[in-house]
Amino acid sequence: MSEIFGINASDAGLGALLTLVILFILTGRLVPRRTYDDMVADRDNWRQAFHASEEVRRMESKQLQNLLTVAEMGGRVLTALPQPGEPAEEVDDGNALDQAHPRTRT
Repeated sequence: MSEIFGINASDAGLGALLTLVILFILTGRLVPRRTYDDMVADRDNWRQAFHASEEVRRMESKQLQNLLTVAEMGGRVLTALPQPGEPAEEVDDGNALDQAHPRTRT
């Protein structure tokens, strides 16, 4: 009873195991150690690059916040300045200066 259909049971077991290993390699479920080590190293490189990128992004965000604060302050200063053609608000004893002729009183 050691042979079934002319095939020895121990030979069929080795053949099935070899076929299974070949199928695992071809489908990508079994990879060589060198390929696995390369994938791990590549993953670690990408992780380091991501962390460096995030640190730069945080620094840029902080700088942008500082620049926005300065720009807002500059905008407030510019809007506080008198506009051309508008009379300057001066407190005088009731006599306002004419903008077209500075020495003429109205």
